[in-house]
Amino acid sequence: MIQFLAILLGAQKAKADQRGASAVEYGLLVAALAALIIGAVFLFYQDLAGIFSDTSSKLGTDGKPSAPTT
Repeated sequence: MIQFLAILLGAQKAKADQRGASAVEYGLLVAALAALIIGAVFLFYQDLAGIFSDTSSKLGTDGKPSAPTT
């Protein structure tokens, strides 16, 4: 009976260890994705700034598109 309880406790401990390992793996995955997004923003910063600048200059103060300039 004592051996059976020891086996059950060992199985629960192994299960808890696996949950901790999974949490660490997910944390590393989130950190890698965040680093990838930050890298992409720094890499394409000038292009993104130009796109947002063009968009904001084409919008009027009320948020509606201004008349096209020729």
